[in-house]
Amino acid sequence: MGVVHNVAEDGFEGLQHNFVTAPLEKLVNWSRARSSWPATFGLACCAIEMMATGGSHYDLARFGMEVFRASPRQADVMIVAGRVSQKMAPVLRQIYDQMMEPKWVISMGVCASSGGMFNNYAIVQGVDQIVPVDVYAPGCPPGPETLLHAITTLHTQIENGELLRRREETGAGANITVEQLDGQGQSQMVELGSRT
Repeated sequence: MGVVHNVAEDGFEGLQHNFVTAPLEKLVNWSRARSSWPATFGLACCAIEMMATGGSHYDLARFGMEVFRASPRQADVMIVAGRVSQKMAPVLRQIYDQMMEPKWVISMGVCASSGGMFNNYAIVQGVDQIVPVDVYAPGCPPGPETLLHAITTLHTQIENGELLRRREETGAGANITVEQLDGQGQSQMVELGSRT
């Protein structure tokens, strides 16, 4: 005989998947994507770009993210903006552990993603050693356009349910790297000698 689920104890997992619960699951994922509240973890210059993204010119409110939460218990997205020192790593993990489930992480900038130019004992060489990262926003620092691209990519992954399936299977983040959209990429650079 199959496993009997209790809706009161198991929540949505307690329901058999059918034509009623499938749209309900899509609605829940859509709601999660449209009402994610970030826990700010601004550690260096990337935090200035993150603040600019929250300003009126880029308007994070249209994504339901205008409320940067000071309490991790009210947040479900952590944006790690800047380099993470060895002393800050346990604090970052504690804040991540206090966030509500389901939760997601965006690594903003090359320093958060890989240690950047700080290849030494004092800086963690990638925040993915501390928390599972879902989306990497490249750049030094990535501009608001790139962070918005990372946020919309995260929202797409939340909406289709892929991140929750991956977390249940592996416990790891999605490890998606988005394209840099703010004009700092190699294709946008102009050599000094090429202007006449």
